Parts: sequence; C-alpha cells; structure tokens
Amino acid sequence: MKYFLTLLCFAYFYLQSPAQEHYLVVGTYDSPESEGIYIYTFNSSTGNAEKVSHIKSSNPSFVAISPDEKFVYAVFENSKDGNGGEVAAYSFDRQTGQLRFINKQLSGGDHPCYVETDKTGKWVFAGNYSSGNLAVFPVNTDGGLSAAISTIQHSGSGKNFQRQKSPHVHSTVISPDNNWLFAPDLGIDKIMIYRFDANSGQLTAGDQAYAVSEPGSGPRHFTFHPNNKYAYLIEELSGTVVTYKYKKGKLNTIQRLSTMPSGDTSFAGSADIHVSPDGKFLYATNRSNANTIAIYSVNKKGKLSLIGHQSTLGKGPRNFNFDPSGSFLLVGNQHSDEIVIFKRDATSGLLSDSGKRIAVGKPVCIKWISAAR
Repeated sequence: MKYFLTLLCFAYFYLQSPAQEHYLVVGTYDSPESEGIYIYTFNSSTGNAEKVSHIKSSNPSFVAISPDEKFVYAVFENSKDGNGGEVAAYSFDRQTGQLRFINKQLSGGDHPCYVETDKTGKWVFAGNYSSGNLAVFPVNTDGGLSAAISTIQHSGSGKNFQRQKSPHVHSTVISPDNNWLFAPDLGIDKIMIYRFDANSGQLTAGDQAYAVSEPGSGPRHFTFHPNNKYAYLIEELSGTVVTYKYKKGKLNTIQRLSTMPSGDTSFAGSADIHVSPDGKFLYATNRSNANTIAIYSVNKKGKLSLIGHQSTLGKGPRNFNFDPSGSFLLVGNQHSDEIVIFKRDATSGLLSDSGKRIAVGKPVCIKWISAAR
C-alpha cells in the first residue's frame, strides 16, 4: 500500500509540474548587454527563471506568438529613408526552447514598434512608428512571411509639436472575434478602427472609423477586458487610462483616469496596459521619473477605481505581462537592464517584490509560450 501511494504521488507531481513550466520570450533593444531575443524557462509555482537560449537580431523590440505557439514574429525597430524597418519570422522548438530564423520582410516604414498575429495565425500586422503606417503580411505554410499585401498610411498631426508633428502608429491590436483591428496613433490622437477580413487579409475602415482622444494625449497601447464588453487605452503623453464600452468594432468612452498620484503633474510617459486574467484588476506602467505601475480595480460595468501605485524597482518600465497562472507580474525595466518579478495578490490586486530578477539588457517586450508536455 505504501509503495502504491508513493507511485501515486510521483505520478501526480509528474503530471502537474509541467503545467507550471512556461517559456518566457523577451524582446530587447540592442545594447552592450543585449543582442536579440532571449528565451527563459519560468516556473509559475516558484517564480524562478532560467535562461535557455537567445538568437541575435537587430533591435527586436516587440514580439508576437502564433496561436499554435510554433512561431515567433519580431519587429526589427530600425530606420532608413522611410523603409528601414523589418518583420522577422522564427520557428520555435517547444522541446528545446530554441528559435530558428525563417525569413524577414520590410515592414513598409521606419521604426516598427509593434507586431500582432490574427487569431487564425495566417496574418501578421505591424505598426511603423516613425512612418505612421501599418502593414499586413501573409503567413506562409512554413511560418515565414510573404511581402506585405497592403500598407495603410495615417495622416494628420497633434497639438504637441515635439511629439505629434506627424502620425505615429504605436500598436496594432486584433479584436477577440478577429473581425476588427485597432491602431492607436500617438501622433494624431486617434485609435483608427479597421474591419478585418481573415480570408483575404484586407483592412477597410470600420463603421466607426476612429475613436478620438483628447488633444495632445498620445494614444499608445490598447487592450480588451476578458469579457470583451470593455476596452482600455493607455495614453503616453497625458498619462491617462481611457475606458470604453465595446461592441462589434465600436468604442464608446465611459471614463478617463490619470495614472499618476493625485497632485502629481509631472510627465508620466505611460507605456503599457493589461487587465488581469480574472478581469478584476487593470495595471498600467509609467516611465519618466515615476517608474511605477498604477493599479486599478475593475467593477461590473468596466469602470476603474485607483487602488495605488507600485514602484517598478527599476527605471523605464516598458512592457509587462502576467505569467500564465496570473500569480506573478513581470516588468521589463528598459533603462536598468532588468526584469523584475512581482508576486500578485489575486484578492487585492496588489503587487509585492518576489526578490527575483532576470538580468537582460534593455528588455522591452515580454510574451509567453507553454512548455511541451
């Protein structure tokens, strides 16, 4: 009987432990401490991370994972005469954690800063910041990319002369139903909205062609609530989170809240925004001198209430992400060359320092792939 119980316990832990193991995919800017895309294993039970591999590439600042987790796409955030950016495709081996370069295509502009796949995995979208446009790429059967089938150029400017002389597409976010693409543009204070045809890859203006932000606010990143009834925007220049009621490609503003403490009028330099997997909390990063994560509770009508601010324990918090269990929140501090791992209290939404770090040069994007079982 004792022997049977021992085998049963062994079998239980053998079956359960792989579910706690994930791959962490980190995009970086080139620096003396970084030279491409880095892969780590991460344990959602302990919060421990170990480096597995990395692959050299040129300023792979943002990455996306294919729906089947077999491929990784990265922008190479470079510039040259209006067409110096690139989008690269890699295959990913979930047994070994190794990336293999497949091919790359011109992004259709300069400084591509965001990449996304559609829900079928057959299309890739990239936003070019400096050129103010976005492009659509077909995915080949081997996971590689064909040349862009279309490029959409934004036009206009904003009231902030230093930052908004021209369009600056900052993200390209596909809707949960795969029918709409949202492209926040920092330069023109709009979220452009496109109807997406997954059969042809074509984008056309939505019935609501755009959602307007307040002048000078600088729309940056955009995300959906897990119930798909609400969506949220982080505005870089104003340091504001905007809450929208969402339905079938249309956004209706219902709330605007500052990401900064009351009375603090310093520049926020807000960067990233995510809703917790349980839909109860929203988090947003502030860079500049603040270096904080603003934490909000989310009520049943999608509205936010500020809970507090957590220091990111580093400088220049860019992208952040929850681990797949929702127990940890990882923040890439670009200017202190480190990913800080926070524990997340699922009841209060508050964060606490796990004491664990990942040393990597200029981390700016964090994504996940499940480990092979």
